[in-house]
Formats: sequence, C-alpha cells, structure tokens
Amino acid sequence: MAKEYNISRTSGACKACGKALSPNDEYVATVREAPADDEEQFLREDYCLGCWPDDPARQPEGVFGAWRARVPPPAEKKKLFVDDEVLINFFERLEGAEEPAKVCFRFVLALVLMRKKMLVYDRSEASGGCDVWTMHFKGSEQAHRVIDPHMDEEQVAEVSRQLGQILEGEL
Repeated sequence: MAKEYNISRTSGACKACGKALSPNDEYVATVREAPADDEEQFLREDYCLGCWPDDPARQPEGVFGAWRARVPPPAEKKKLFVDDEVLINFFERLEGAEEPAKVCFRFVLALVLMRKKMLVYDRSEASGGCDVWTMHFKGSEQAHRVIDPHMDEEQVAEVSRQLGQILEGEL
C-alpha cells in the first residue's frame, strides 16, 4: 500500500530573500526532508529565480526534488448560480426536522437567506430547552421557526462548505 505524504502549497515568498511571489512569477519549488524535531516529514521551500543557484553544488542542503513553477493568477471565487427559490425550497422542506445535522443545515440556510435580505428575523424565545428564532419571508406574514443549534465557528464553516458542495452539484 502506498504511503501518503502531505506537502504544503507554495508559501508565496522566496525562502532566501523573502520577496513575495506575485501572480505569473516563475519560481523554483523544492522539497527536502524536515528536521527530526519537525512534525512534517518533508518541507516545501520556494525560491525566486534570482536566488536559486543553477549549480547543484550550491543548492540548499537536503533538497531531493526541485521544479520550476509559475504563480497562478488569483482565482476568481466560484459564483453559484442558484435560484433563490431553490434556497427557499430547501429551507421550507427542512421545517420540523429534528436530526441535528438537518437542524444545523436549516439554521445556516436561514443565515444565508437573512444575508440575502429575503428572510427577516422577528424574535427569539426559549422553547423546549433550546433557543428558537421566529422569522418571516419579506412580503409574507407566515412565521417560520428556526432552532438555533448554537454552532461554533468550525461547525458553521463545515455546514457552509457542505451547502456550497450541494449547490455546486458536487455531492
């Protein structure tokens, strides 16, 4: 069975001079063994072309792999072309769900819809040992109750990532 090694992405700066590598700059990426006290097994170090010696005898000690690369242009954030009705449909279909994952998912959907100014927060109350937000859609009087699962930042980020994958059709 093949062993998996994690090698970091570019640091974005030259190891020798500290100069920031800009989009479309060419550089030399290297891999070398990490010191014994380091958690990583291998280290990646990047060098601008001006600092990288072509003579192997002058290259940094311990380098066992080097290649030329180019800093990619900054990636544009993917735009999700999801109809607002799809978000509303997800939100409404999850009404009454009791499974923790679905409660968290619906809460994040509520936050997204609030940010899009489609869902309006009315009030919060304690009910059955949890906080429940009462909300309504703009232009509607119908109340929607949303359980606040008191997620930490990591949980919100994970549910947001999952939501993004679903909306991009990756799941």
